[in-house]
Amino acid sequence: MNEPISRLATRSRPILLPQPLKLGSRVVSIVALIDTNVWVSALLNPKGYPAQAIEAWRNGRYRVVTSQGLLDELAEVLSRPRIQRKYGLSIATISDYLALIHERALIVEPQSQLQLCRDPDDDLVLETAMLGEARYLVSRDDDLKSDSELIRQMLFYGCEVISVQRFITLITISSS
Repeated sequence: MNEPISRLATRSRPILLPQPLKLGSRVVSIVALIDTNVWVSALLNPKGYPAQAIEAWRNGRYRVVTSQGLLDELAEVLSRPRIQRKYGLSIATISDYLALIHERALIVEPQSQLQLCRDPDDDLVLETAMLGEARYLVSRDDDLKSDSELIRQMLFYGCEVISVQRFITLITISSS
């Protein structure tokens, strides 16, 4: 087996989670890592489930945790000429989207210590979720959502790997 997850206990800096958000008389304390594929889908298809999840975040229904590495990955994907041409994305639109995430998300600094996945980019996602103490890792990546051992290990650390549609159901239930 690869390096144990418990070695991630050392953080590059103390994590101060945002205070729970108050919406009227309700308190919102859900923290989620939104995978890059969800951010991309939300921007490219404003009517899909990913866009609904991001809109719920914008409305304060949950908090987002991410890392600079994941923001860099998102910037790289959205800046691909093929994507910009096909979806008519301007540099300003991409910059505004990234700035919104950067301003409102909790940013953690993974140390690239985790080696659980076939895809090293997925290790960054997992490590970011763990360091940010995310309750949910929301993804469209079948490698993450179908790996039962990985799901079990993440649950051990308090993080559930779930689909976008399931996450929307959960945040809808928790806010009603």
